[in-house]
Amino acid sequence: MTAILLASASERRRGIMAEFSEIDGIELRFSVLKEPEPEPSNNLEVHLQVEASCMHKARSAVSELGCFENSDVEMIVVSDTLVEDPDDSRVALGKPEDKVSAASTLIRLSGRRHKVWSSTAIITRNGTGLEVGAGWRAAVWTDFSIVEFDEIGVDEMEDLIASGSWFGKAGGYDLAGKAGSFSRVIEGEDVTVLGFSSRAFEEIGGVLL
Repeated sequence: MTAILLASASERRRGIMAEFSEIDGIELRFSVLKEPEPEPSNNLEVHLQVEASCMHKARSAVSELGCFENSDVEMIVVSDTLVEDPDDSRVALGKPEDKVSAASTLIRLSGRRHKVWSSTAIITRNGTGLEVGAGWRAAVWTDFSIVEFDEIGVDEMEDLIASGSWFGKAGGYDLAGKAGSFSRVIEGEDVTVLGFSSRAFEEIGGVLL
């Protein structure tokens, strides 16, 4: 039995990874990192910010989870997603803190196109990539997709904010949820918007199948 650990609190990521649990000989586990995510910084391009955050998670995962009680885990997966401001490639639109910031973010995206970046690390003991501690190495993939929003009307905006669908979501929306009725991926893959580098997800599947 091969044990894989996804270190993420995201229900969307957990749901996507769950398809691997249907493979014979694969045991999928979930955990939440105690170390908080780093705040986005305007000093770097967003694609570099998301990579840096992913590597931070990779090191935290090994420090917290790559220990004796998880000695049978052969692969740890971490991922981070950031929404790039339509007007500035150095500004990441993070997770809104409240209804006001959620509305402000969605107004900024309304009727426009923007990039969504996801960086995913596959962490193994005997693989390739960067050393992240205790003999574990992280191979990292970063991809983007372009999402197009329709104009969000007043009633739609009120419904979105009241629903709470923005909570915990980069950019204040969930492509696979309510926002899917007025937004679409026009370049790249849906899985990148939903939380994983598409190439990393293919790599995981290639390793396990």
